[in-house]
Amino acid sequence: MVNMTLSVPDDLRQRMGNFPQIKWSEVARKAFEKELTVLEKMDEWLKDSEFTEEDAERIGHKIKAEIRKRFK
Repeated sequence: MVNMTLSVPDDLRQRMGNFPQIKWSEVARKAFEKELTVLEKMDEWLKDSEFTEEDAERIGHKIKAEIRKRFK
């Protein structure tokens, strides 16, 4: 197994210190696994998609323009 060092804000570390019985490295491993599972599923669902990054940007610009119109 590989070791990894993570940085967390001081206030988060203090709060974690309130629960010394928790194996925080295990919590982090489970969170990494969960996130990777979601990302891998998304890759699988989208592997045959013809939707391009340019399509996403074009749609994003249209949505932002409509939102700006609403709040002006």
